[in-house]
Amino acid sequence: MALIVHKYGGTSMGSTERIRNVAKRVAKWARAGHQMVVVPSAMSGETNRLLGLAKELAPAKGSDAYNRELDMLAATGEQASSALLAIALQGEGMASVSYAGWQVPIRTDSSYTKARIESIDDAKVRADLNAGKVVIVTGFQGIDDAGNITTLGRGGSDTSAVAVAAAMKADECLIYTDVDGVYTTDPRVVPEARRLQTVSFEEMLEMASMGSKVLQIRSVEFAGKYRVPLRVLSSFTPWDIDLVEEAASGTLITFEEDEKMEQAIVSGIAFNRDEAKISVLGVPDKPGIAFQILGAVADANIEVDVIIQNISKDGKTDFSFTVHRNDYARTLELLKDKVLPQLGAADVVGDNKTCKVSIVGIGMRSHVGIASTMFRVLSEEGINIQMISTSEIKTSVVIDEKYMELAVRALHKAFGLDQASA
Repeated sequence: MALIVHKYGGTSMGSTERIRNVAKRVAKWARAGHQMVVVPSAMSGETNRLLGLAKELAPAKGSDAYNRELDMLAATGEQASSALLAIALQGEGMASVSYAGWQVPIRTDSSYTKARIESIDDAKVRADLNAGKVVIVTGFQGIDDAGNITTLGRGGSDTSAVAVAAAMKADECLIYTDVDGVYTTDPRVVPEARRLQTVSFEEMLEMASMGSKVLQIRSVEFAGKYRVPLRVLSSFTPWDIDLVEEAASGTLITFEEDEKMEQAIVSGIAFNRDEAKISVLGVPDKPGIAFQILGAVADANIEVDVIIQNISKDGKTDFSFTVHRNDYARTLELLKDKVLPQLGAADVVGDNKTCKVSIVGIGMRSHVGIASTMFRVLSEEGINIQMISTSEIKTSVVIDEKYMELAVRALHKAFGLDQASA
C-alpha cells in the first residue's frame, strides 16, 4: 500500500461533472489499495471572481489589514471545491473528509497573500487515512501563529500538495493539470513542441522560475528540498484508464542523472511575459549601493529577478533589474519617493513591455558555445537583447515583449527541440 498525493488544478475542478470525474479517478486509486490525500484548487475562475468583488468594493491598498481580508476571501474558493469533492467521493461510496488548511493545521508565516509554509501537523490526516478515508486538504492556504487565515500566492495549491507530500513522506505526488506533461516549450506558441518523458529537478526548477506555467516554482523547490517524487499528468484522460498506464504517463520530475544528459544540450525554452524592467540612472558607484536599492525593494515584499550593473564612468553607474509586471508601478513609486533622494541618483526609469526568454538544459554544463548560439539566433532575427542572466544550466535574456514569440520559435528550432529524441 502506497501513500499517494493527488493535486488537481482549477480547470480539472471547473464544473460538477469534472469534480465527479476527479472523484471517480481518486476512488479508483483508493480501491487499488492506496492511501489517498487530495489537494484541489478552487474551481476555475473562482479566485479571480472573488478578488474582483473585493476590488469593486475598495481598491487595493496593500496594507496588512486589507491583505488579511483578501486571504479570508480567497481561501473560500478552495474550501468550496474540497467540500464538493468530498461529497462527490461519498457519492461514489468512498469514505472521505475535507479539511481547510487551518484545520490540519498547515502553519505559515504572516505574509498575507504571499505566505510561506513553516510546518504541517499530519496527525489528523494520518488518523483518517488509517481509518480508511480519502482525505481532501485545501490547497493555497494555511494559518499563522495569530490564528489568521493566510494564502500562499497564485499557484500556491501546487506548493500545498508538494508540502503535504513531503510532510507525510508520500510515495509520490501526482500533479493533474489541463496539459499532459512538461513540454519543450508552450505548444500554443510552438506547435512542434514535444512532451518530455522525464526532466531533471534542476531543469524543472529553472523552467518554473523562467516562466513555465506547468508547475509553480515554490512547489518545485519543496520537491527538491525534500526529494518528493513528482509527476505532471493530465486530468482529462479517461478516469478509468488502466492504473499502471496512468501512473507511468505524463512527465516525471527526476532526481537521477542518466546517460542522456550528455545528448540533451537544451531541454526546453521557457518564457515569461510578466517582466518589467527598472533602471536607476546615475548612481554613485560605491559599496552598498546595490543593497540600498534592492534592500528597500525586498522590504516591500517585491521579488527581483534579473539584475545588471553597468561599468562605472566618472564615479557613476546605472543599475537595472526586473520585477513582476504587477509590482512595476509600486516599485517605481518606492524608488522615486524613498530611495532616489537618499542615493543622489539622476533618475529612475522603467519599461513594462519587456519579457524574458530562457534556454534550459542540464547538458549545457558540458557543452561550450550554447549562449553564443542563442545570441546569434536572436541577432539574425533582428531582436535586441536588453539584459542577460546565466547559470550553469540556463541562459536568459530580457527583450522587447513584441518579439517574444518570434524568439521562442527561432530558438526552439535552432536547438533541434522540434526533433524527436533519439
